Amino acid sequence: MTLEPLFGKTLSQLQEITNQLGAPRFVATQITDWLYKKDIRKIEDMSNLSKKLKVSLAGNYTFGLQEPVNVQTSTDGTKKYLFKAGDHGYIESAYIPENKRATLCLSSQVGCKMGCLFCMTGKQGFSSNLTAGEILNQIRSLPEQKTVTNLVYMGMGEPMDNMEAVMQSLEILTADWGFARSPRKITVSTIGVIPAMRHFLENSSCHLAVSLHTPFENERRMLMPISQKYSIQDIISELKKHNFSRQRRVSFEYIVFHGLNDTPRHVNELARILNGLYCRINLIRFHPIPGTPLEGTDETRLLKFKEALNAKGIITTIRASRGQDIDAACGLLSTREMKQEIAIQKMKKE
Repeated sequence: MTLEPLFGKTLSQLQEITNQLGAPRFVATQITDWLYKKDIRKIEDMSNLSKKLKVSLAGNYTFGLQEPVNVQTSTDGTKKYLFKAGDHGYIESAYIPENKRATLCLSSQVGCKMGCLFCMTGKQGFSSNLTAGEILNQIRSLPEQKTVTNLVYMGMGEPMDNMEAVMQSLEILTADWGFARSPRKITVSTIGVIPAMRHFLENSSCHLAVSLHTPFENERRMLMPISQKYSIQDIISELKKHNFSRQRRVSFEYIVFHGLNDTPRHVNELARILNGLYCRINLIRFHPIPGTPLEGTDETRLLKFKEALNAKGIITTIRASRGQDIDAACGLLSTREMKQEIAIQKMKKE
């Protein structure tokens, strides 16, 4: 019998459970304290619950935490953690410390359906969605969890292809009864899945990051096949229906490829399509991955591109490259682990 995890459940879901077990309604809030505010890992350690209730909970549920199975540490302090997901899948989360800020990059799926040309995760194909508990486990089971200041849903998978679990995890992260984190410290990325993006913008106060990478449809479809379904024009039109400010930002992620999307023509078109939208652009250096013809632009062109965008009135920054001496590109570590596991299973069969 596989026990259902408590970790990752909302207050209302826990109230349903305690009601079914005949416990008072306030007990659900006591359980959220143990799950999201205190450092325990077993139901039996919930000391303010009755012995009878703990026995009932343990007979039907497990606490639901899972330790990372591997970690890579960079000389710059960046750490990439590997977590098991399902029978043969793995996910990654990256811990990125910088001065007084420490960012944790979370995964939302095992693999990805989107098939972006520049992404190693997409080459894995799609295996499964993570549950809210599996998303939050990447924080709760992190040795550095108490130092994390910012969270970004920019790891493996398309968050808005797993909207229900992502929204549930955001509720737990930001609720007073949950982790009580500020939505201003959380950013969720998307390639532009418009219906889910709209739902997110209407039901969450967290920041949004849109993977753009070029302002031209034909180039974006080559880089990101899903663009055939959600055009740049439609994405921008949807964004302009919502209010953005310093308190609630929209940013555009832009991996800069040599000779492909780093020209004055791209600067002019970006300025045109983003006119009237309060936003910023984050330029990203390309981390090479196997099996792609793409090359990152050189530093001189990168700086000129940034300066040209700023001159057009678009706030533009260059994201610092971290963890270059480890498997920096998203999906590399999990892909390697999957290949090793497949090879081991093959050897056992032989």
